[in-house]
Amino acid sequence: MKKLILGLAVTAGSLAFAQTTTTTTTTRSMSSSDVRFGIKGGMNVSSLSDDGSLEDQGSKIGFNAGVFATIPVAESFSIQPEVIYTQYGDKYDYRAPISNDRISYARHLDYVAVPVMFQYNFIPNLYVEAGPEFGFLVSAKNKLKNESNNDPLNTTGDYKDQLNTFNVGIGLGAGYYFTDNLGLTARYVAGVTDIAKDRPNGSDAIRNNVFQVGLAYKF
Repeated sequence: MKKLILGLAVTAGSLAFAQTTTTTTTTRSMSSSDVRFGIKGGMNVSSLSDDGSLEDQGSKIGFNAGVFATIPVAESFSIQPEVIYTQYGDKYDYRAPISNDRISYARHLDYVAVPVMFQYNFIPNLYVEAGPEFGFLVSAKNKLKNESNNDPLNTTGDYKDQLNTFNVGIGLGAGYYFTDNLGLTARYVAGVTDIAKDRPNGSDAIRNNVFQVGLAYKF
């Protein structure tokens, strides 16, 4: 999979280089100064795809943060590769049978993700995007908490060896830049791969899903 990521990066770089050296009557000439680098961060609202074992699941709040490069490849079209730290997982609550306390159970799945978004600008400061996201699992923990008295109950050790370390999703999103530097971004990423390493025969695959909203700053 590392070769796949490297191949995508080389392809993006090749396309950008071709645009910097070619001028036509229908597209503007690109230069190295057209490539913009930036930082981004925001909130995740994540869940896992529903099956019989997840009927009580809810969404979990997390965050994402990282860096990106916006590479023009044609007039109104760009490729934006990113490297971000992003928190996935889910959360649900239940009532303890004796005390009636509200107990929350949360799965924390943290990834280093490499989205490669293909962007189209309707106007210079408004774009839509779509593309793949490749994720590498770095941590997997479950946490129990008594929400009635704000008391942490239990946190499992890291069990990422039980899960697939590689995750693939498809992202769809949009963004609007208020200034030349500062913009608001939104994206939904639907998981494609099963998070479980050893899935029992006949059981449904469970996939990551997340809605992200945040800010981006281009230098």
